[in-house]
Amino acid sequence: MSTMDISDVQLADAFRLAIAALIGLAVGLEREWSGHADGPQARFAGLRTFLLLGLLGGIAGLLTTENHEAIAALVAGGGIAFSIAAYVMTVRQAGVQRDGTTEAAAILVVALGVFAAAGSWLLAASAGSLVVLALNEKKRLHGAVTHLRQEELRAALQFAVLALAILPFLPTGPYFGWADFRPRALWIIVLLFCALNFAGFLAHRSAGERRGYMLTGLLGGVISSTAVTLGFARYSRKYPKASSALAWGVIGACTVLVPRVIVISAVLNPAVAILLLPLLLPAGLVGAAVVAFAWRSDTPIPQEAGEQPMSWLSGDEQNPLRLGIAIRLAVIFQLAMMAITFARQTWAVKGLYSTAVVLGLTDVDALTVSMSTPSTQVLTSIAAKAIAVGILANTVVKLTISAVVGSPRYRLVACGSLAAIGAAIGIALAV
Repeated sequence: MSTMDISDVQLADAFRLAIAALIGLAVGLEREWSGHADGPQARFAGLRTFLLLGLLGGIAGLLTTENHEAIAALVAGGGIAFSIAAYVMTVRQAGVQRDGTTEAAAILVVALGVFAAAGSWLLAASAGSLVVLALNEKKRLHGAVTHLRQEELRAALQFAVLALAILPFLPTGPYFGWADFRPRALWIIVLLFCALNFAGFLAHRSAGERRGYMLTGLLGGVISSTAVTLGFARYSRKYPKASSALAWGVIGACTVLVPRVIVISAVLNPAVAILLLPLLLPAGLVGAAVVAFAWRSDTPIPQEAGEQPMSWLSGDEQNPLRLGIAIRLAVIFQLAMMAITFARQTWAVKGLYSTAVVLGLTDVDALTVSMSTPSTQVLTSIAAKAIAVGILANTVVKLTISAVVGSPRYRLVACGSLAAIGAAIGIALAV
């Protein structure tokens, strides 16, 4: 082999150096395209400068792999010092906005160049793509911050604390013998329901109050389809002219229940979710067909209505996570786990189905979580059927609520559609 042959190590170094250069090139291209590299407010770096800074960082990274850390620090430090000096000189000029985004991006390009050459080039390239996206989406990001409300920011920070500051310190368990108390698993359940509540809250904020009962029901179904059924049934007596639209909203909420249950089950136990899909998909298709049929004839919320349906569906706006409700659901889940264990040991499969009916009458989410948790030691096929049985029982409850509480027109529309959904679940279970 001649001395001119290129080794695999040299090819790898060249590839990493190219990645570092491409990161700088991409950032520089965005700066040129957005107009920050020319005009009276031009910053110090454009396409070529960013390319060179990326190469500089890559060279510094390669020097570290050759055990030349001191030289590498001087090279990378020179690029960073150059960016800082450019910012200082720019802000000293009269009439120039004090915006250091370009200079900060230049420092980051140097750092990513070092990381691409000396660390993971894939992570460096991913981070570079994120930098370009953040620079390009300036207006949208600023607009999002402008529209961000205090309660939404507070909820996001609270969720971060719940997930990052509390969850890692909770013990795994189990404790208390047959009770099978698992603190960390329970807290994950709390986080899951908080995330669903927050998603429903944001959807409500995005949709607004005047988008019709159908959309109101669809969004409310993310939180509780049973609550939507009871609330809309009572509302139909107060505003009988809106009875049909309210009934369509209930069907929308019941339709959302299907993907909500499947998502929760898939997060906890994908095997159960796969078996649950054919049991609930027919009901979901029936509900979707009804929703599609009713969408064009959706009746807007009456102007004379003193209370908007969304006001009680969205919950306390100061608590978008609805942490108290999530904790209550986790407690119900723990009790359900104990009931399932007792039923499995005492009455075997028939006892599980009976327990599923009782849980379905009260709380479908607790039933779904209980049956989807792998620690229940229940066969996945039985767990999936138990969830479907519970949802069938819950559908019967909502049909009964609609028949007893709703107005005559509401009963006619809601009960017929709910009966069709229940029949679809029953047929799927029987097949």
